[in-house]
Amino acid sequence: MAKAVTLVGGHFSFKRKLDGTLDKRKVVCIHCKEELAYHRSSSSLKYHLKAKHITGSNVTSNLTSLVQQPTLDQCIPRRVNSQKSARLTTSIAKWIAKDCRPVNIVTDQGLKEVIRIATSDPSFELPSRSTIMPRINELYINEKKCKVELLSQSNSVALTGDHWTSVSQHNYLGTTAHLIDKDWHMHSFALTVLKSEERHFAEACAEQFIQVAKEWEIESKITTVGTDSARNMIAASRLLPFEHMPCIAHIIQRAIVMALREGGFDGVLVKCRKLVGHFKHSPSNMIDLKAQQIAHGLGEESLVQDVLTRWHSTLEMVSRILRNKDPLMATLAHQNHKLTLLTSAEFDKLARLEKLLEPCRYVMELLGGEKYVSCSVVLPALCHLALKMAVTEDDPAYVVRFKDAFKEDLTKRKENTNIAWLKIASALDPRFKNLKCIPKAERAEVWETLDKMLKEEELCPHSSDAGSGPQKKTGLLLMGSDTESDDETSLESSPLARYRAEPSISLEQCPLQWWSAHSRSHDKLATIALKYLPTPASTVPCERLFSLAGHIVHKKRAALAPENVNKLVCLSSWLNAD
Repeated sequence: MAKAVTLVGGHFSFKRKLDGTLDKRKVVCIHCKEELAYHRSSSSLKYHLKAKHITGSNVTSNLTSLVQQPTLDQCIPRRVNSQKSARLTTSIAKWIAKDCRPVNIVTDQGLKEVIRIATSDPSFELPSRSTIMPRINELYINEKKCKVELLSQSNSVALTGDHWTSVSQHNYLGTTAHLIDKDWHMHSFALTVLKSEERHFAEACAEQFIQVAKEWEIESKITTVGTDSARNMIAASRLLPFEHMPCIAHIIQRAIVMALREGGFDGVLVKCRKLVGHFKHSPSNMIDLKAQQIAHGLGEESLVQDVLTRWHSTLEMVSRILRNKDPLMATLAHQNHKLTLLTSAEFDKLARLEKLLEPCRYVMELLGGEKYVSCSVVLPALCHLALKMAVTEDDPAYVVRFKDAFKEDLTKRKENTNIAWLKIASALDPRFKNLKCIPKAERAEVWETLDKMLKEEELCPHSSDAGSGPQKKTGLLLMGSDTESDDETSLESSPLARYRAEPSISLEQCPLQWWSAHSRSHDKLATIALKYLPTPASTVPCERLFSLAGHIVHKKRAALAPENVNKLVCLSSWLNAD
């Protein structure tokens, strides 16, 4: 029998005839057993391998004869050109500013390896700190120009402000701006995080707001300044030539604290805090609890300790204890402890407290938005809370005390808010222009005030163009007042008559989209809406700004210069908002 002969590195062999001899005109692929004609040239055989077997994992033999000789460019690694290097430097600077990374991250060897692999350039060097900081400054200047241009095109700007103390015991005033542009888009962004050297006396606080307004050239455009209810901030607002808007979320939180005290929930909440501490301060106890959670078919969930100054923390603590009631009781039954366990009556008390606090959380979250109209929602939201806090026959005595204390405290604090501004804002919102959120006797006064504003607007007209705005659902609000009649007598002013004749929109619709479509037919009234609707209902935007500042000014960066704190915080806020 003739000896087998292989071709093309052993991937083909001549076909064997029936008599055992080799057919030199036909070859067989050892991988797919396909027969191919052979004419003393291996070109067609190589083509077969490349087309059908070169990418397969079953071909492991030497195919060097099929691989083309590498080019010079393939042998010499390509280096990142100057244009791509500049773009990478800008991207790294933007990443550092946007995600609050420390500047010295450019010295990390791990980051260098990642960039080298991504660019296929083993010689690439990261930009130095002295290169990154100018890029961050350039980004800040460019973004600030965009904000200045936005402010220059608006006739009305609302501010919020609050103070914050860093880990290095430096005090800063954070300020945010809120406006609606000519296309009826809502804008909310940081203006500054200004370091304050003086003590927080009213005069110093007022001067700081004036300083910010002058720096951004908006002294004549500011409509309202929103602050918390601290006495120095309230006193400072009296010294400013702007309307003051107290934070409604702070007001509701203070009413909750007072109601918890008057409602007699202190005892059961003390037990809850000790229960949470039993597991929070012991990893072994927490492991036992998680095992019981899994055994009861629940997901692993840590308990939360409440803090009176941290909004919704009491509700979150109560909710988690109620969800994990069975795992908690099972875990404590197998442990040695000195805790006083919650009774069935106390668990029922916690369940009622959860139902009482849930509407408050909904309202506070609703009023804390930045990208939608919130000022006009304040009075309807307070009506919603009043309905939820109405006493029923099924309420036990402690629930009645909670509801009465909450309503009484909230009513007192409501009187210190800017009620006149809130009423106008609600009237200019096509969702609430029926004014059912205020008593019927006070509605005529609102329309009379708007009528006077329209007459003043005719003497000083402004243009208003169409556009669209963001959306925010408020469907859970329940409107109500002491009377539901809508048969008020229309004013003689034709612009108001036409506006009031327009059908109201649903709670799920966006008022800015409505004004975008109707701004030309109600041009004078639209100008007033541009002034009132952008005012935020709370100072939550400042709270978010300080949360961001806390990520930037931490213990390892406590020595940051105040001007760098301002640039990094504002730039990060601007970039994340885009």
